[in-house]
Amino acid sequence: MSAARDSAAAQTFRALVESADRKFVRVRDAPLHGRLPYHYFHSVFKAYTRLWKFQQENRAKLVEAGMQRWEIGEIASRIGQLYYAQYARTSEARFLLEAYVFYEAILNRGYFQGSSKGLGKDLSLRYKELRFFARFLVVSLLLNRMEMVKVLVERFRTLVDDSKATFRETNFKEWKQVVQEILRFLKSDTTVVHTRPLRYCLKYDSHQASAPYVARFHAKRVLKLHDVVLTSYHRNEVRFTELTLDTFRMLQCLEWEPSGSFFQVHPIESSNNGVLHDQTEASGLIDINLAMDMTDPTLPPNPKKAILYRPNITQLISVLGTICEELPSDSIFLLYISAPGKVGRHCNSQLDISGVPRNSENVKVAHQNCHPFNESNKRDSSDGVEDYVCLGPRGGGGGLNNLYPSDLIPFTRRPLFLIMDSDNSHAFKAGITRCREGRESRSSSFSSETSIPAPMCC
Repeated sequence: MSAARDSAAAQTFRALVESADRKFVRVRDAPLHGRLPYHYFHSVFKAYTRLWKFQQENRAKLVEAGMQRWEIGEIASRIGQLYYAQYARTSEARFLLEAYVFYEAILNRGYFQGSSKGLGKDLSLRYKELRFFARFLVVSLLLNRMEMVKVLVERFRTLVDDSKATFRETNFKEWKQVVQEILRFLKSDTTVVHTRPLRYCLKYDSHQASAPYVARFHAKRVLKLHDVVLTSYHRNEVRFTELTLDTFRMLQCLEWEPSGSFFQVHPIESSNNGVLHDQTEASGLIDINLAMDMTDPTLPPNPKKAILYRPNITQLISVLGTICEELPSDSIFLLYISAPGKVGRHCNSQLDISGVPRNSENVKVAHQNCHPFNESNKRDSSDGVEDYVCLGPRGGGGGLNNLYPSDLIPFTRRPLFLIMDSDNSHAFKAGITRCREGRESRSSSFSSETSIPAPMCC
């Protein structure tokens, strides 16, 4: 874009792009879990808001100087990425909606399609378009916009096939695999007949007015679900990118289903001279705060969710420790782990197809000394059950991939709701309970009034 450098507007545009990109990289590489200084996101959003408004106000000059349409798409895509990252950090639905608004505008206006001569065979531009489709698919899945998902899948598959034919010297095997992942994901998800939304819906679930009646079951205080950690590890598990089917369904269950009118985007907007422009035409006028009008103010905030894709044990414990330290006193955090255990033949014969004991009275769990640092509880018990779930390949790391009940004991000092989706979940529940009872019986410094509540397991 050499001609653009001759224009004052183009030079300002380039300076704004470079400044925004530097801030974008800093936020992109920041961890999604734990506290992050407020000025990080405030600074990068401010930079991209200024950049976006500048290209809107100076569109004619920039196009005349040589600015390409894909450059507008790149800015919009990065703004969408920022909003999605903020959603991943806060679980606020408005950020996810903002990402959807920008991604939908990119799709409708074909910013990455390369309408100019020669851009259709630009490999770097093609990669930008492929990554855009993958990101848009994730956002659409999380918003349960299945009609849009179907459109995106078909166009994504066509784009991958065209890429293989156009760029014969380039191997698109990984992108072909991504297409297979989303097709398998959708096929597996649709096998479950949804008679109601997975997300918590005021139309189907208990009304907010029932909260006082639920509160009486709490002896001293009502705990609010504040943080959630979702993770899974299975061989050949159904997933799309880093979103597995197990974590996706749990994520949906922990989101509020909007009860108001949603996605009613105004079809037209007014420009400065009073001329009406259709939102779908290539005007580049995307309302950066449009999603604020699409949110449902009647809903309470969603709990903050951390999705960990195949973490090692150290990473999982590190995230749990950060959450426990920052958890408010009136809050509870939920830990969901979907992973295989190692169930011996004696115990395995007493499980039905769902992994639930047929006769819980006949299922024995060896009583062991479950001190958090006692290795004896990690060995095979006499009934053939090993008290762990495996978050990694079998036999890899000499047991370093195994998560034991004692690993979670330190986190039960804070209110914890534990869901073990495993064929060895019953052993996990028994192990944590025994460890808690053993620790409390040895401690004389806590009275019955100040003892810490045991975690809820299922």
